Amino acid sequence: MPQVPQVDFALDTYECIVIYPGAAGRALPPETVQRLQAEHAEHMRALQRRGIILVSGSVDGPARTPEPPIGFGLARTGSVQDVRSVLEADPAVQAGLYRVDVLTFLCPAGSLEFPLVKAGN
Repeated sequence: MPQVPQVDFALDTYECIVIYPGAAGRALPPETVQRLQAEHAEHMRALQRRGIILVSGSVDGPARTPEPPIGFGLARTGSVQDVRSVLEADPAVQAGLYRVDVLTFLCPAGSLEFPLVKAGN
């Protein structure tokens, strides 16, 4: 369990997913990269449909080097390890196109909403 800050308000806990370029990505042929990107997108959509991931998407823009993150997401399962396990099953992660890290994210209770999850999309 993460060290919880001492605050005078309630906190919600999420699993924060950060996706980085993988070591093998530069060596893969373009058609393999394109296929793996499509498989990755479907894997993430399936995890969202199953209610594991609340939101996910790509990030772009100036960031620290050498490896700025290329994707971000939030889950709320109560287990960083469970989220890490389902993300490591992603075909693009297994192929080395991407690598993932999962961290605990704390924020004021009730400050985030996920309308697509509520709508069942």
